[in-house]
Amino acid sequence: MIPVTEQPRAGDAYGELLRDALAVATGIGPRPLVGGRLPRPVIEIIERDDGLINGAPAAHYLDEPADWQPYDHRAVDRVVGATLDIGTGAGRIALLLQERGVPVTGLDTSLGALRVSRRRGVRDLVHATVDEHVADGRRYDTFLLLGNNLGLIEGRDRAPAFLAALAALARPGAQVIAHGTDPYGTRDPVHTGYHERNRRRGRLGGQLRLRLRYRELATDWFDYLCCSTEELAELVHGSPWQLVDVDDRDAPYYLATLRLTG
Repeated sequence: MIPVTEQPRAGDAYGELLRDALAVATGIGPRPLVGGRLPRPVIEIIERDDGLINGAPAAHYLDEPADWQPYDHRAVDRVVGATLDIGTGAGRIALLLQERGVPVTGLDTSLGALRVSRRRGVRDLVHATVDEHVADGRRYDTFLLLGNNLGLIEGRDRAPAFLAALAALARPGAQVIAHGTDPYGTRDPVHTGYHERNRRRGRLGGQLRLRLRYRELATDWFDYLCCSTEELAELVHGSPWQLVDVDDRDAPYYLATLRLTG
């Protein structure tokens, strides 16, 4: 009998898929190419803790501004001052801000992602979590959580520390511009059942437990939050931040703007 590996190998799956997505786009990469291209599409696998698996092409991480969604353009148009692009990934947002002359820093926990960003031309990159970056002593006027990265708030337990770390990195009057998703418009029982299961466990309905997989690699499991704007307001309440604007014209997606108080 052929032995079966029960679990993928732990590693930087996100960084690896971005590296290969860039190889597909440029024809230059570390893996053998066929006709100048990788011999397969680069697919990101997202695995949820209830067994649900979704896959999507990774090429969108490299999208040029002409291919962005309208809310991405509205977000970058609101940027002022020194900016921290949190979860910068392949650097698509940071590259546009650089072109506009905005002092922007890309932050990510994936070393592979940062290598791709640097290769694409992002100049200022930091390998750290938001909490770890506080110790660097840098301060910002705008924080971006785009690409649905409002999810990095994770949930009720993590939100206070995450928002406090942003405040510690903030200059007076700083803003957070975050892209989120309201998960509650669906009638799909696979998702509504998951929401109810979460609530029974004391979690927010749209609080996801995920890991990313690519080829033989998988990230560690992590929490990632999809929430309504009402839930976001509750999470922000009592923090150094105030929810001052919600742009939901692309529902279920929205842009939330937080402003530093005091």
